[in-house]
Amino acid sequence: MQLTYKLGKGFIPIRKEGKLPYDKVKKTYSLEYGEETIEVHKDALVKGERILLVDDLLATGGTAKASCELIESLGGKITGIAFIIELTDLHGRDKLSGKEVFSLVKY
Repeated sequence: MQLTYKLGKGFIPIRKEGKLPYDKVKKTYSLEYGEETIEVHKDALVKGERILLVDDLLATGGTAKASCELIESLGGKITGIAFIIELTDLHGRDKLSGKEVFSLVKY
C-alpha cells in the first residue's frame, strides 16, 4: 500500500457488517433509529499498538464509540480521534469522554 510508504503508518478499515472478508470481530451498537453493526479484522493490529481513529463525521458519537471499543477489544490503544466535520448540537463528543478528539470543521 503506497500510503504506508509515505506516512510510515498502517491502515485499519472498520466497516459496516458484511463488507470485510476474512475473520472479523463485530460490535453492535444503538442508534437513535435502531441498531448498527461494524466489523474489523481480528488480526488488524498488535496488542499495545497506538491508534489514531479517523472518520469523516462526528454526529451522535455512536459509531466512533463502537469503533474505539472494537480497537480496544483487540488490545489497541486509542491515542486520539480525528474528524473532518463535527455536528456540535448533537453532542457526540460526550460519548467519547476520556479521549482526545479533534475536528477540522464544527457546525
